[in-house]
Amino acid sequence: MSERKIVRVREVMKQKYDVVDGMATVSDALNTMKHVETKCLIVNKRHNDDEYGMLLISDIARLVLAQNRSTQRVNVYEIMAKPVIQVDPDMDIKYCARLFERFQLSRAPVIDNGKVIGIVSFTDMVLKGLSA
Repeated sequence: MSERKIVRVREVMKQKYDVVDGMATVSDALNTMKHVETKCLIVNKRHNDDEYGMLLISDIARLVLAQNRSTQRVNVYEIMAKPVIQVDPDMDIKYCARLFERFQLSRAPVIDNGKVIGIVSFTDMVLKGLSA
């Protein structure tokens, strides 16, 4: 049996992501979104003792669009997830996939030394990780 090559989260994560303030409206957040392929926005910390949040496109669909709420009247903080489960960039994608399955995640921020350095998703792990 051959040994499996360990693929780290940092090798498959997306390094381009969008950051938004929690006080922004959903409309403003969508307008500033440049990296649509990540399908989420990182909600910045308000201060050093705060935690990062995350807003998924699916959250906007479920909590704004499906409920016929106005994107101009809903603030990001009202519908974001916070705190979010964070992933270490040196984690083996095998364990990252298990973490996602256990907590029913589709993506998570990759945090190194207290700063977001990327976002990893199941898609990244499968398409980039298994082909390595």
